[in-house]
Amino acid sequence: MLRAGGLVALPTETVYGLGANAEDPAAVSRIFQVKGRPSSHPLIVHIGGAEQLDDWVQDVPQAARLLAERFWPGPLTLVLRRGRRVPLEATGGLETVAVRVPDHPVALALLSAFGGGVTAPSANRFGSVSPTTADDVRAELGDAVDFVLDGGPCEVGVESTIVDATGDALTILRPGGMTREDLEAVLGCPLEIPATSRIRVPGQHPSHYAPRARVVLVEPEKIVAEAELAQELGQRVGVFLPAAFAGAEVKAHAVVQVPGSMAAYARGLYGFLRELDQRGCDLIVASLPAEEGLGLAIANRLRRAAGPRTTL
Repeated sequence: MLRAGGLVALPTETVYGLGANAEDPAAVSRIFQVKGRPSSHPLIVHIGGAEQLDDWVQDVPQAARLLAERFWPGPLTLVLRRGRRVPLEATGGLETVAVRVPDHPVALALLSAFGGGVTAPSANRFGSVSPTTADDVRAELGDAVDFVLDGGPCEVGVESTIVDATGDALTILRPGGMTREDLEAVLGCPLEIPATSRIRVPGQHPSHYAPRARVVLVEPEKIVAEAELAQELGQRVGVFLPAAFAGAEVKAHAVVQVPGSMAAYARGLYGFLRELDQRGCDLIVASLPAEEGLGLAIANRLRRAAGPRTTL
């Protein structure tokens, strides 16, 4: 299907991707059409191993090679200068390209058998909640996908961490499934997360990862009161109840108990958002976790889920 220019939804350890042959401009362009994604938003090219990096990019700094050797396969994406194999359709017209090696046996088997690179943003409509199961993909994209490759639920549950390796110092452009602390431990230096970037990468839109329900973020100790007030005012309220408040009674339409483990929270985050949509909530009240480890990525996703919808 990939060789014929089709679109294949494939599992990764982070979320399900909507894949196309990275060297087929027409197939890549179809990804944007199916997702309703602006053509200026770059895609990530998935490759089969770190040894293939130089086939797709140029001018790889030693620090980037170190991260690739240590963390690939894994939820880490490196932004580097585009090689000639990568069409501008995949990069949003930029001379940089985002590349990673997914840590999922089915995705790696597919990449090995295909023998090339696969561009694969999340397999959902642009700006909405990312899919972590094959059923999520089918429910959202239906027949717009030529083939859905079911590899079971995603193990990490949030997208990869994106690191810009094109400048003098590496920076994190999107926190994700690879923690800042793990990256810094290997590099031996701190990694900045700039508020703005000269390079466009996936996941930077003000409203992203958003359910149909409106998301409101409050301090943890205000969650119960905020939810109950909104419920009294006639809204169908869903609540992300923090682990510290486990067992508390909340007068709301639906309550999701947030796991105490950040890994479990990340794995379940998008499923929780989808569940509250499916249960008919029109408002979701949540709080941000401590922004360390995977909590940094979870907080990033919740902020964008709560972002202004008028910009879409």
